[in-house]
Amino acid sequence: MKMEYVISSWDVPSLPIVGSNARFPVRRVFCVGRNYVEHQKEMGGDGREQPFFFMKAAHDLVAGGGSIHYPPMTGSYHWETEMVAVMGSGGCRISAERANDHVWGYAVGLDMTRRDLQQAGKDKGRPWSFGKDFDQAAPVGPITPAAEFGHPKKAGLWLKVNGELRQSSDIDQMIWSVPEQIGFLSQYYTLEAGDLIMTGTPAGVGAAKPGDELVAGIEGLGELRVKILPPK
Repeated sequence: MKMEYVISSWDVPSLPIVGSNARFPVRRVFCVGRNYVEHQKEMGGDGREQPFFFMKAAHDLVAGGGSIHYPPMTGSYHWETEMVAVMGSGGCRISAERANDHVWGYAVGLDMTRRDLQQAGKDKGRPWSFGKDFDQAAPVGPITPAAEFGHPKKAGLWLKVNGELRQSSDIDQMIWSVPEQIGFLSQYYTLEAGDLIMTGTPAGVGAAKPGDELVAGIEGLGELRVKILPPK
């Protein structure tokens, strides 16, 4: 029997897949904080601390990149380039040794951040939601299947802003590897197919302004292009 709703339903958020017309449905978006040593330092941390996570809504996605608006209520709107791990199956208490078996593919992502609102939350001991979870806060490029790409331990990562290199690192600089992140996170959540994990950003985060063109890339995963439009 067809389900009837009292209001119009919405489309399931989804991402394109490299070399396919099919789409990948997205369930949740997890993000790890301070997972590159140099970024940890620029954000005031130090050492291999226990990983911590926050979340963005799946409807924050900007699938494949494109144009996004400078968000409201901020004067400090930052980019963070990240590799995104895409879960094809899930479970709880997944061992790091078996974690790659659950990863369907990888993509390039931008964890866009209202840094001033994030900092205000930190200062007052409140959640970061206003700083991290907002409209168009998660541009993510097409997914490259792991069946074709494998499970990389090393790959160059970069971001150019208006043609100027602003972030440059390698995913081998992660403090916590992707399998370790999955192992840790699955102790607290039952992970599911369709979950995304944004795996952290290196040093070089900075403020974007209307008119900026961001080109984020990861070796083997292509590029993600984003144009910052004026506020709505």
